[in-house]
Amino acid sequence: MLEVKDLVKTFGDYTAVDNLSFTIPEGKIMGLIGQNGAGKTTTFRLILDFLSADSGEVLWNGHTLNEKDYDIIGYLPEERGLYPKISIQDQLIYFAALRGKSKKEIEPKIDEWMEKFQVKGKKTDKVKSLSKGNQQKVQLIATLIHEPKLIILDEPFSGLDPVNAELLKDGIIELKEKGSCVIFSSHNMDNVEKICDHLIMLNNGRTVLNGKVHEIRQSFGRTKVFLESDLSLENVQSIEGVKEAHQREDKSIEVTLSDPKAGEEIFARATQFGYIPMFNQQPPTLEEIFKMKAGATHE
Repeated sequence: MLEVKDLVKTFGDYTAVDNLSFTIPEGKIMGLIGQNGAGKTTTFRLILDFLSADSGEVLWNGHTLNEKDYDIIGYLPEERGLYPKISIQDQLIYFAALRGKSKKEIEPKIDEWMEKFQVKGKKTDKVKSLSKGNQQKVQLIATLIHEPKLIILDEPFSGLDPVNAELLKDGIIELKEKGSCVIFSSHNMDNVEKICDHLIMLNNGRTVLNGKVHEIRQSFGRTKVFLESDLSLENVQSIEGVKEAHQREDKSIEVTLSDPKAGEEIFARATQFGYIPMFNQQPPTLEEIFKMKAGATHE
């Protein structure tokens, strides 16, 4: 279990991380989101002891991380780093050796992980011969092949197409199911929503959201309605409590409510003549919440 308690880090007059606390139990995934400069990468560097905190502490299973604990960490930095003139195999063995793993332990796993992430190439190929996407997969394998108990991923989905992003998600979930703690940052709210057990959002170093994704969404109220009926756009716009409404390309209407109770009136009017193909009232998406909170000032 990873515990971060009251972490503070300043650079001169600038506070990069401001009294941050969270816990990640074994077998759980936490998403850390926020605008560029919100404090995500600084948080990762504090956990890894690349930076020293002004105050607060980071605990692994109840104790301060020590040299031995770093062998069970997998860290993928935002700035990738591979040796272009070294083969995939030699590179993976080398990085695993830095985590206390022997060639005998790692070599048999290389084919399995390359197949899992569908790396296009042979394990004897030099990294420079691979496409950018396949180089990124090799970097991910280097992070995960020693099956770390604590996994820290800084923008792991950056540059991946949807198919390869799905492969990465499967890899993360597999390690989660084996008991690993995972913390990752991403600007793709869809990925965050699909795989996170818990979510923290930072704004200028301070925590502005903290909780389970569905609970965070529900806390904003059911202010979105998606409607397919014979009700006109003008009729919907005239209802009290409707903040905004527009017709989408498929002719359905998307409505933003200032008052969730307005959904009842929309439903009543839409169904006055019977069956309608669609009425869906739900909270704002995580991406919409992100935009709201990223632009908000501190309370």
